[in-house]
Amino acid sequence: MSQEGKNGLPPLQGIRVIDLTRIVAGPYCSMVLGDLGAEVIKVEQVKTGDESRAWGPPWLEKTVSAYFVCLNRNKKSLTLNLKHPQGAEIFRGLVRKSDVVLENFRPGTMDELGLGYEALQAINPRLVYCDITGYGNEGPYRDKPGVDVIVSAIGGFMSITGEPDGQPVKAGVALTDVLTGMYAFGSIASALLWREKTGRGQRISINLLAIQLATLINIGSNYLVGGILPRRWGSAHPNIVPYEAHKAKDDYIIFGVVNERMWKSFCQLLGMEEYEKDPRFSTNAERIVNREALYRIIDEKLAAKTVDEWIPLFDQAGIPAGPINTLDRVFKDPQVLYTQQVKEIEHPQYGKVKVVGPPVKFSESPVGIQSPPPLLGEHNREILTQILGYSPEEVEDFRNQGVI
Repeated sequence: MSQEGKNGLPPLQGIRVIDLTRIVAGPYCSMVLGDLGAEVIKVEQVKTGDESRAWGPPWLEKTVSAYFVCLNRNKKSLTLNLKHPQGAEIFRGLVRKSDVVLENFRPGTMDELGLGYEALQAINPRLVYCDITGYGNEGPYRDKPGVDVIVSAIGGFMSITGEPDGQPVKAGVALTDVLTGMYAFGSIASALLWREKTGRGQRISINLLAIQLATLINIGSNYLVGGILPRRWGSAHPNIVPYEAHKAKDDYIIFGVVNERMWKSFCQLLGMEEYEKDPRFSTNAERIVNREALYRIIDEKLAAKTVDEWIPLFDQAGIPAGPINTLDRVFKDPQVLYTQQVKEIEHPQYGKVKVVGPPVKFSESPVGIQSPPPLLGEHNREILTQILGYSPEEVEDFRNQGVI
């Protein structure tokens, strides 16, 4: 296990989160809350648990997927049948002793169970309740399943991802889910701060489509302001040239020339000084219009050296540049090795497991990995006896009834 920072209190120590979410967006949010010290109780379906447990290969010991591992550290697993009256009662008991409820059920599901925000707020007025949906709790898409790649298509992201003359493609990871998880985390943290000022909790509603639109940034703005219908640019940038990947002697290098000072340095670096004041390329606006002609010149110049030869020269010139690494090179990169972001955790059943750790450091507060991803129902007895005060005999009875 590892923690960064001094020996002070983790930022969210003392905050208890009931996490009803599964798949990616919600679990990513609750993992970040756990990284920052919150106690996260992951409530899972009896017998099957979070679907992502089965999203392999690759597997840990042919049992749990690497997918599940990357999203569920620093959590305790409680299997609980919310449709059973006793399961619902156990859940209410946890709500009374918790600060946050996070869920990503179909809109209306928690209300149907008698466990919606109004019912829970009545028993814990300080509760922060966050629901994550695909498209929102109202509207024509209310009951449409929220799947990252579908939302990225409906929300315009796929239309701008891919090669100019190719088909639309999805991002290499579930980026809309991850961004939604981060928005949810920030919103929950903000609501907890607001609670400290007012003494009251509140409901937060987040949906993937809204997050997708919010994160279109300049592409969305280009359309809303200029009526420009965006296209796919591959690795290129619609508003900055040159800013894309090009083939060097051996492989691809990507770089960005973001101002005219860099343009001058770029021309000197590639031995193309005669093009610095060329009216086709002298300003960024002209370079956008004439990008194809410029690309041909750049490709010819870059072919003289390998990527590893070019990178130090770009660095010396102050021009952002980097290789397009495959993951075997990523995890051997000197900066990645120096920051020690890859952590090794000890799992009670699977032994040592490597994960990418939290990407933030606090100067005073410890942040990090306190526990590995849990086994399904691993903490049933601990939660029910230590937090809610049930006896071991009652816990066994719950098990026999299918409550847990």
